Amino acid sequence: MKRGTLFVISGPSGCGKGTILQEVMRDADVYFSVSATTRQMRPGEVDGVNYRFMTNEAFESLIEQDGFLEYAGYCDHYYGTPRQPVEEHLAAGQNVLLEIEVVGAAKIREKCPEAVFLFIMPPSLSELERRLHKRATEPEDIVQQRVAQAAREISCAKAYDYIVVNGELSEAVAEVEAILRAESCRGINKEELIREVLEK
Repeated sequence: MKRGTLFVISGPSGCGKGTILQEVMRDADVYFSVSATTRQMRPGEVDGVNYRFMTNEAFESLIEQDGFLEYAGYCDHYYGTPRQPVEEHLAAGQNVLLEIEVVGAAKIREKCPEAVFLFIMPPSLSELERRLHKRATEPEDIVQQRVAQAAREISCAKAYDYIVVNGELSEAVAEVEAILRAESCRGINKEELIREVLEK
């Protein structure tokens, strides 16, 4: 069976990557990797959907077993990408989408160099700032912190295989879908198909 492809998606807060992925997953047969965390579940969250909620002990035990593709500590809690579900879906021939920030993506590149890396960015920092203001969910100082962080993250985009600018949502969705289709047609993913044709 053809092995699936791991797609690693990054982009600054407010660039619309979550919305793009929601649209892509409506039509594509892909598995969305759910991160694990040791923080408490918040009202409205669902275990296994928003996060895989774990105790500190369980998380640290999985670290010792090399059970994460990447992990990090943040505000006294762990966050990480469990290895087993990703590997199981890839082995079953299903593509996997992983949404993660740039530091985690760099760690995954070390362990999964065959993965495909996409960076979603806004058309400009001023447009990103406008979108963050439109949310009206954070005070001005936090908005400015997010814009500054976005600039730092965008400077890492050159390390990615593809860059998609989210100016018009429909166009960005179409570009991401095209990338998924193109990567599935790469020769490295077609060894089994070639063998089948030659044997017939």
